[in-house]
Order: sequence, then C-alpha cells, then structure tokens
Amino acid sequence: MSDDELREFVAEQMIVSVATLGPRGRPHLVPLWYSGPTASCSAAGTYAKSQKAKNLERDPRATLQIEDGVLYHELRGAMFECDVGLERDPSEVEKYGLALFERYAGAEPGRRGHGPRPSAEAGRPHLPPHPHRVLGPHQAGGTY
Repeated sequence: MSDDELREFVAEQMIVSVATLGPRGRPHLVPLWYSGPTASCSAAGTYAKSQKAKNLERDPRATLQIEDGVLYHELRGAMFECDVGLERDPSEVEKYGLALFERYAGAEPGRRGHGPRPSAEAGRPHLPPHPHRVLGPHQAGGTY
C-alpha cells in the first residue's frame, strides 16, 4: 500500500478501532467514527467522561486500527501508533463535529435540517492523534 493508497483506504473506511490502556493496564478497545483522514491518521470524538478519555488523560499512548475485508485473502488494514490528545477548545470541537456530521450524515454544514447536531460542548472533546509509526501491509510484505 503506497502513501496515496493508504490515504484513499483511510478515507473509504468508516470505523477506527482505538486501543488505550485501561486503569489496570489492560487494553481498552472501542470502535469510533472518525473524520479528517490524512496520510497518517485521523481524529475521532468521544465523551469527556468516557473510559477512553480517562485512559488518555492518564496515558496519551494509543493504537488506532482501520481495517477492511471479510475473507482472509481480502483482509487489509493500517495501524497507527499514536499519542492522542483531548481537544476541548470549543471552536476546534465544533469544526470536528461539523466534519463528522458531513461524513456520516451526508449533509452540508449549512443544510443540517434533521439529524444529529454537532456539539461544541467541553464535554465532547475530539481526539487528534499524533502518529509516531504507521504500519500496514506495505511494511509487512503484503500480509498482517
């Protein structure tokens, strides 16, 4: 997978699995919607009181995985080893909420109508990742 293929793959998928370290040192793994794909990683949102937010406040290290495929020969994915912050600035949270709304509701921000409303509340931070390492089939000889 080239960098362009990775960027396209991340943009095509809809769910990112986020693994953080729980309070007892065990992985805490959750699926999230995400928006703003880049060549290396994407941002996801959460609730401030969620376990993943508490985990990231304690230890910012996380692994994000985006995957696709059902049959073994179809499996492909990308893994991002990241430090993840909790962005609470209302204007940044609103930007992220609008991008998420556009992506999943298929609506333009100015034409919201019905459906979920993006939240700029401090209680709804988003999780901008800062990747240190990106792994995908192109680093592993085409296989997991």
